[in-house]
Amino acid sequence: MTFASVYPHYLAKVEKKGRSREELHAVIEWLTGYGQCELQKQMEARVDLEKFFADAPKINVNAEKVTGMICGYRVEEIADPLMKRIRQLDKLVDELAKGKALEKIFRE
Repeated sequence: MTFASVYPHYLAKVEKKGRSREELHAVIEWLTGYGQCELQKQMEARVDLEKFFADAPKINVNAEKVTGMICGYRVEEIADPLMKRIRQLDKLVDELAKGKALEKIFRE
C-alpha cells in the first residue's frame, strides 16, 4: 500500500470534521519530519508505507507517547515497528479529526 493511496483518506477525514490540509501536514511532519515539498515527492513517487517510514527524515522522539486504541489495537502494544508507525499516524489523524488541539496532539 502506498502513502499516496492512504493520504486522500486522511485528508477527507480531517476536512469532513472542519480541520485543514495544513493541520494534517503539521501532524504528518511532527511524526515523520517530512516537510511539504518532501511529502509531495513521496506521494508523487508512490512509495509504499514501509519506504515512507524508513526514509522519514526524523521520527519524532515523542512518537512513543502516542498511545491508546485505534482500529481495535492498542498502539503501544503493537510489536511490528512498521505497523506501529502506521497506527501512530492513524491515531494522530484521528485525534485531529476529533477536534483535539495541535498542542495536545504533539505531546511535547
